[in-house]
Amino acid sequence: MSIREPAVAGRFYQASPLGLRQQLNTWLSAAPDTSDPPRALIVPHAGYMFSGKVAASAYKQLKRTGSRYRQVILIGPSHHFAFDGCALPADRFFATPLGQLKIDLQGVEKLSQLDDIELSDRIHELEHSLEVQLPFLQSCLSDFTLLPILTSRISPVRLAEIIGPLWQDDTLLVISSDLSHYHPYADAQDIDHRTLRVIEKFDPSLTPQQACGSTGINTLLLLAKQRGYHLKQVEYKNSGDMDAGDKERVVGYVSYLVSATAETGPE
Repeated sequence: MSIREPAVAGRFYQASPLGLRQQLNTWLSAAPDTSDPPRALIVPHAGYMFSGKVAASAYKQLKRTGSRYRQVILIGPSHHFAFDGCALPADRFFATPLGQLKIDLQGVEKLSQLDDIELSDRIHELEHSLEVQLPFLQSCLSDFTLLPILTSRISPVRLAEIIGPLWQDDTLLVISSDLSHYHPYADAQDIDHRTLRVIEKFDPSLTPQQACGSTGINTLLLLAKQRGYHLKQVEYKNSGDMDAGDKERVVGYVSYLVSATAETGPE
């Protein structure tokens, strides 16, 4: 049995199962704002002290309907390796302090036949963009399998062709991405709000400078527009808004819900 062990527990989030669960329960305890089951989420992937609450504001919407999802397709950018296509793990489980998650072995086997897909535990081993989402998923969903996809050099159009058939009614699509990186506070807000307008027009033209997970976001926008889905921004902040935040070099964070029916936007 091969298991990917946590790489960033104790740095990006608490390594103590009790402490981690208490923190997540606090953030996720508020009643969800919608009863409509989300079809997809866009959530940030920085350390929890910076982006955890922004991510939780989207994840809490799963609390009422979490039992409906049998699979999660989780897409994030590779920060440590550049390569053609996408990378899936050969490992059978991903572990966090909260336990093990089962990898969707059927999905991995099916996609590994494609030229665009590489099987590589090495690429996944140290990557945080997917790992920080796992404790949230474990806290909000019940029994599900995970299809973790790291992107590098692949077009959103091609990635949409690959994952589109897998995004079924019982499947949650989670896109992991931060926004702009290391600009002064006011500049970052300006850049990010222009980026959010692009997202909300379903314009799949984001660049890595606007969002490090731009490939995943653009892919979601393509698929959501094709299906007539709706997008709702839940929360935007940047690291400068946090108590420990440096306002000279900030990173932007946003959470979105994608659903099949329209929701009233935030006040």
